Amino acid sequence: MVAWGERNQVALYAGAIVVGGVVGLLAPWLAAPLETAITPLLGVLLFATFLGVPFAAIGRAFADRRFLVVALVLNFVVAPVVAFGLSRTVAGDAGILLGVLLVLLTPCVDYVIVFAGLAGGDRTRLLAATPLLMLLQMVLLPVFLTVMVGSEATRALDPRPLLAAFALLIVLPLVLAALTQLFAARVLFARGVERASASAMVPVMMLTLATIVASQISSVSDEVWQLALVVPVFLGFALILAPLGAILARIARLDAPGSRAVVFSGVTRNSLVVLPLALALPEAFALAPLVVVTQTLVELVVMVIMVAVVPRWIR
Repeated sequence: MVAWGERNQVALYAGAIVVGGVVGLLAPWLAAPLETAITPLLGVLLFATFLGVPFAAIGRAFADRRFLVVALVLNFVVAPVVAFGLSRTVAGDAGILLGVLLVLLTPCVDYVIVFAGLAGGDRTRLLAATPLLMLLQMVLLPVFLTVMVGSEATRALDPRPLLAAFALLIVLPLVLAALTQLFAARVLFARGVERASASAMVPVMMLTLATIVASQISSVSDEVWQLALVVPVFLGFALILAPLGAILARIARLDAPGSRAVVFSGVTRNSLVVLPLALALPEAFALAPLVVVTQTLVELVVMVIMVAVVPRWIR
């Protein structure tokens, strides 16, 4: 069953997204309880992912300056320019504009590691880059927003959700995975957890995808006509960043796993982490959280497609 799931994972993930959408539309009252399950599920998913990363290799990955430079340039030089250009199409509505920029200016630090690994990308180097990506987006996001939107949006931001998400979704699963690896050779329970997590990756990913979609889709459907404006923006961002990431990786002469990881890092955004920021915004930006949610739904479909396409594209 495990081998069958891995061979058919793309179809299974697509099916999970469809099931989540149907459940969310037919039972919108489930949205609130399902939303509370997203963070624990992501934590479990990342714990299982980190267990598959040899921690002795993370230090060596952090020393890979070419990969780090490419990832940082793509996310904090190229992506902001593309995001600003695409956001001009929705600049007439302050809430939609802020939502678009809030999510497109923040590179993903959680499930990007999972999706990149599924496509044969280098999870170890992505994991090593995570602290830098998180720190720089916290520092640069207010600067970018001040330039692109104005100081009112910057003053409304609260950085605490970003710090909390980093602690819960990166630091805690990382520490638990490191301890499990450390004791796996001597403690039977730790060894069992290590084996079980490897077998559970596909089912946990399916459950996570279905839960995210089911918890968010009803809120988006209530404003579907306004939010339809941002779908081409998010699709355009992915279609532009993916080849630009591949070009930068080729210029830097990264190997195939590193190039795939860079492409995923450029395309995947930090929607689930910045959503609490959007929810805390004043009433003047009421549509911003729904825009972030829309990006999540679009991105999940894009990620499933990329898992199938990127390994054939970047060899």
